[in-house]
Amino acid sequence: MMASSSFIIPTLRKYFSSVGGRSQLLASFSSLSLSPPSSTHKRKHSSQISNNNLASSQSWSEEWESLGLGARLPKPGSKLTNLMFVQMGFGVDQHGNDGSSGSGGGATKAACRAVRNAIEFNSIPGIIEAVPGGRSEMLISVKLGIPLKRENSSEPMEVNLNEVAKVFPYGRLMPIQTVVGGLTFNTGRIVRELGDVDDLAVCVAACVSIGYDSGKRGGEEIHAMHDTKDGN
Repeated sequence: MMASSSFIIPTLRKYFSSVGGRSQLLASFSSLSLSPPSSTHKRKHSSQISNNNLASSQSWSEEWESLGLGARLPKPGSKLTNLMFVQMGFGVDQHGNDGSSGSGGGATKAACRAVRNAIEFNSIPGIIEAVPGGRSEMLISVKLGIPLKRENSSEPMEVNLNEVAKVFPYGRLMPIQTVVGGLTFNTGRIVRELGDVDDLAVCVAACVSIGYDSGKRGGEEIHAMHDTKDGN
């Protein structure tokens, strides 16, 4: 069973104070989703995106490729100075491995599921107005918590980040960060038809943050932070 993702909106009051209360805010989360579109959802502007600038070497699907969907690379020197929305998710591959083959194995599959879990259960229509350039110009920051390799390694399991990048339909994807995190556990069963050599399962945690670059620089902060006591 997969639990729904969690999210944080650090600039809630600033960007949604004009919508007239909590009920209207919740109702507004309905027209712009960051999750991959369904096969029946067409976006007219998507075909204008050049595949040469995609953050991944391949599209999520043939449909996405035909529509020109896929996150693009950020502009040189981009920084996520204005943080708008923070989403957390997790993904599990019950038939994982340590990625010793170089493909990333179960950690890659778990990472993709974690990112999808983070973005598929919310909608953020305000991005169109809040981010200069709209959703196509919003910056996406991804941080993955990946379990350690086995045999007393201090390094996380290998993850094919190109596969993770394919999950995002639009926006500009910053370099994906990987840290030691998540967990491995034993499921108590082996399915050899799926390539299992043991009962190890892999769980990856993901934090997906979106916002934009205001162009302002100063200090060491990665982004502007807001105190809940400041009234803003």
